[in-house]
Amino acid sequence: MTRILVVLFILFFAFNGSSQAVQTFSGNVIDQKTENPVSAMTVQVEHIETNKKFEVETNKEGVFKFEKLPVGKYELVVTDKDYNKDAFKFEVTETHIPNLNFAVNKKVSWMMNWGDSGDQEHYWSHFTSKIIIFVYFACLMLVLFYSILQLSLAIAYVRNRGKKKAEIKPVYDPATTPKVTIQLPMYNELYVADRIIETVAKFDYPADKLQIQVLDDSTDETKDVIAKKVAEVAARGINIQHIHRVDRTGYKAGALDDAMDRVEGEFIAIFDADFVPDPDFLIKTMPYFNDSKIGVVQTRWGHINKDYSLLTELQAFGLNGHFAIEQGGRTASGHFINFNGTGGIWRKTCIEEAGGWEHDTLTEDLDLSYRAQLKGWKFQYLEDVIAPAELPITMSALKSQQHRWMKGGAECFIKMRKRIVMTKGVRFSDRIHSLSHLFNSSVFLFILLISLLSLPILHIKDSFSDLNYVIQYGAIFLISTVFLMYYYWHSYRDKTSNLFLSFATFVGRFFVFLMVSMGLALNNTVAVLEGYLGIKSSFVRTPKFNVNVKSEFKGNRYDKKSLSILNIGEGILMVVFAYTAFNRAYYGDIGMVPFHLMLTFGYGLVFYHSLVELRGVKAN
Repeated sequence: MTRILVVLFILFFAFNGSSQAVQTFSGNVIDQKTENPVSAMTVQVEHIETNKKFEVETNKEGVFKFEKLPVGKYELVVTDKDYNKDAFKFEVTETHIPNLNFAVNKKVSWMMNWGDSGDQEHYWSHFTSKIIIFVYFACLMLVLFYSILQLSLAIAYVRNRGKKKAEIKPVYDPATTPKVTIQLPMYNELYVADRIIETVAKFDYPADKLQIQVLDDSTDETKDVIAKKVAEVAARGINIQHIHRVDRTGYKAGALDDAMDRVEGEFIAIFDADFVPDPDFLIKTMPYFNDSKIGVVQTRWGHINKDYSLLTELQAFGLNGHFAIEQGGRTASGHFINFNGTGGIWRKTCIEEAGGWEHDTLTEDLDLSYRAQLKGWKFQYLEDVIAPAELPITMSALKSQQHRWMKGGAECFIKMRKRIVMTKGVRFSDRIHSLSHLFNSSVFLFILLISLLSLPILHIKDSFSDLNYVIQYGAIFLISTVFLMYYYWHSYRDKTSNLFLSFATFVGRFFVFLMVSMGLALNNTVAVLEGYLGIKSSFVRTPKFNVNVKSEFKGNRYDKKSLSILNIGEGILMVVFAYTAFNRAYYGDIGMVPFHLMLTFGYGLVFYHSLVELRGVKAN
């Protein structure tokens, strides 16, 4: 809590019997926050030339009074156990200045009111405060570094847009096109299994050069639905196999690896069950493999249910940033990119030379991508080719997906960091961007630390004026937000001809996205820490719904919901940041109020959706 002493002085001019000018010097001490008088506080003044000291105490009304104070220059000190000693110089002259007002030092707040060491008041709390400030600024620096790298990718992306228009695209030739195997990994996909099988069966590609593998690890009636659909497609003369495993070893990576010896094509296209690629997908992508150095062609994800809710709109907003700026910017700069697990095609030889699918991380796609590129393979990203897919429509499904992505990213960083640093022939800039890419999920850890540390930072600000000059520089890091706005503006895909209206809409969407990202920080930080600590967990695939409007949603048996300790933690953080924001605003200390309001909204939205979904489950 802010505790600022305001000392009001009134000087009365007088002469003593010997005609020497003296002053009656009085005033009162109040607490600026409570506006209550502060009693039993020592007020001392020292004549700077003679070193003579005058000392009095405030009474119950907070009033003090010095009698017969000689004219001259003085140093004033207000002393109290819970207030830092601080000196103020002033001059008592014959032409006195009435109603002097000194804002005197800040009181040590309740959080820092401990740890006296001999004559040094609050020594240990002051020392601890320095450590907190160091960690706080270290996190701010890391977030700033992350935003600078994202800005550099955005700049590269913008510069490359003109060049892309002039590029000559390779032409599809059905006579020379190679054989392709399409793999559809599934696990209990009752709602979408039929759709994806039927979609790829309608691909516009020579039938004799197409193989479809349905890699089915299902344990429920999905396996029967798949078997029936595969038989129906096979009856049309399409080369399709249903590969069902009863042992889910390795999860998705295990299924992909297990089927490799039955792959007939030179190239392997992979689609998750929620994707709905266009019939000409292979026609648009396969010509790029005319370059023998290309090991992967990755396309941009589309969003078939973006307008379902605010939640899906925000997911689309964030994913567009990744697929436009990260993938496009890295491609433009010649840095490593990643296969996104679906909506892309691998050269079979590339998979084999990179060591094949491994399942020691939850993001097998990211892992294999880096192993392949460190072997010298090139990846081609096609922003203009879209593979439409479904976005999670519930908070629980989104958090499950985010947990897997964040944890898998951390696992890949641990696994690949030494290879990235030690592999010969890799440019220094590629090493930096690669390490940053794999380390990206850690930004949520830094965001959580910054938000939590901002609470003691406010108390440090109240308590130790000598540390305030450091804390105030934290505002400089607002530039991180500006950099990220630039990044997302150039990936924003809802622009209209009215630039002003588009930008206004974008700003609103950006800050809501930022707030919800903050609200997911607790969930994602747990995932990141699990990844770094080597805590293993099963591959929890994101539930698919096959709904585009709310009226179609009738529930989903795979979308498991239960009140967890993380839900409770998100609710607590919402309350804590809301209280701090309103408390600080009430007393006029608004420096961190916007940040804490954003955290309140973010955690509040995540917590609210979690509770609403839980109520829906109980109602059913």
